Amino acid sequence: MKTLAEHMAFYGCYHRDPRNRMTHFIGVPSIIFAILIPLSLNEIAIGGFGVTPAVIWATVMALYYLKLDLAIGLAMAVLFVPLLWAAASVAALGSGPALGIAAAVFVAGWIVQLIGHWFEGNKPALTSNLFQTLVSPIFLTAELFFALGLKRRLQEEVERRIVTRDFPGAELTVKNARHA
Repeated sequence: MKTLAEHMAFYGCYHRDPRNRMTHFIGVPSIIFAILIPLSLNEIAIGGFGVTPAVIWATVMALYYLKLDLAIGLAMAVLFVPLLWAAASVAALGSGPALGIAAAVFVAGWIVQLIGHWFEGNKPALTSNLFQTLVSPIFLTAELFFALGLKRRLQEEVERRIVTRDFPGAELTVKNARHA
């Protein structure tokens, strides 16, 4: 399994421009929220409790993020809670309105991200590796940690790997972006 630094280096090659990263702080949560809405429409009985596919998905993702990094994974788990609550609230409106809202938020989230990639002069990372869609939330959360002066060693390792192109899949990344 790749380390968090390896995942972040691959993803980071596509996100060097600060304007691009800022758009992702809007776009990525919007897209996650939009995906959670339809996953919140139905409940599955597990051990006598009603659980939505959204809760199952968020739990699986949180466990994966915890495996990559305990502190950042815990932050991700906490961040999923308001998204799950909001998605369940929208789902409670009924499938018609909920799916309409989900579609609008999904499209808006992607538009915001594509604007960021226009600033970057680079295509989204998922065009080289679809798995990067699952890395983007933890990447952004790690960026918040870095901005708060936390996880300096991880930040330095990610930057070193980007500069030296020392990470799995480096050959797939775009080398000629404006800010690479």
